[in-house]
This record gives sequence, C-alpha cells and structure tokens, in this order.
Amino acid sequence: MNEIEIFFSAIQNNNIENLKAQIKRNPELVNTQDARGFTPLIFASYFDKEAIVKLLIEHNAQIDNRDSTGNTALIGVSFKGNEPLADYLIKQGANINAKNSTGATPLIFASMYNKPNIVKLLLNNNADKTVIDNEGKTALDYAKTKGFEEVLKILE
Repeated sequence: MNEIEIFFSAIQNNNIENLKAQIKRNPELVNTQDARGFTPLIFASYFDKEAIVKLLIEHNAQIDNRDSTGNTALIGVSFKGNEPLADYLIKQGANINAKNSTGATPLIFASMYNKPNIVKLLLNNNADKTVIDNEGKTALDYAKTKGFEEVLKILE
C-alpha cells in the first residue's frame, strides 16, 4: 500500500493515533484524493467519523474540496442524514449551496433522501431552496415526487 492508501485505511479503521502520526510526517495528506476520487474529509464524513472530520479540519483540510462527481463533505453528510456532523461542517464554513456535477445541493440531497432534520438545519442556515438541478428540479420537487410529507411541509 502506498502512503495515501495507508492514510485512507487509517480513516476507515478509525485509527486516530495513526492519522495524527501520518499528518505530522506529511501534512499534505489531508487534502489528497484516493483512487476513487474521495478526499479524506469526504471519506470520513460519509462514514460518520466525526472525530476524524474534526482532526482533518484542524489540520487544514479544505472543507469544500470535491470528489470525482463534484460532491463535497456537506453534500455527502446531507445524503446520509448525520445532523451533528452537518452542523459542524456548516459552522466550519462549508458552502451550504455547493452543487455537484448533477447540479444537486445539500438541500436537494436531503430532500431526495427524506432527511427532514437536515432539511431544517440547512434552511436555518440560509440554504437556497430555489436552486434547480440539471434535471430542472428543486428540493421541493423531489419531496413532492417521492411523497416525503415531513420534508414537503418544511419546504413549503
């Protein structure tokens, strides 16, 4: 395994002490990409590794770096529904209206995957509910199409 693979393996295994040692040796690891295009921050966020997310941000991980499909850590967290992690990323300055390659934003993903707690959090932090993705749909359109009543009430 190369240095990047070892770093991502430590994230996956929640080995914080190993990560700290690797970051000390090579601080640039926090903003690398793995073979699939994930950044350490996106990878850790997606798998709900809150302590690692905080460690990476403390060591200058770029909060809005993107993976190979244009997703940011906040987009991934919005899809997964981890409210404390989403709140932390927002407080650290994540772009709340970042769009991925399909034009989807964190709010669109939270609506598409029925995550009302994330929808509320994003709207309370000034997410733009008028954004239209590449399919011509808004977060409200997805909530209507999928019949997600709670999300629909929040967005209307």
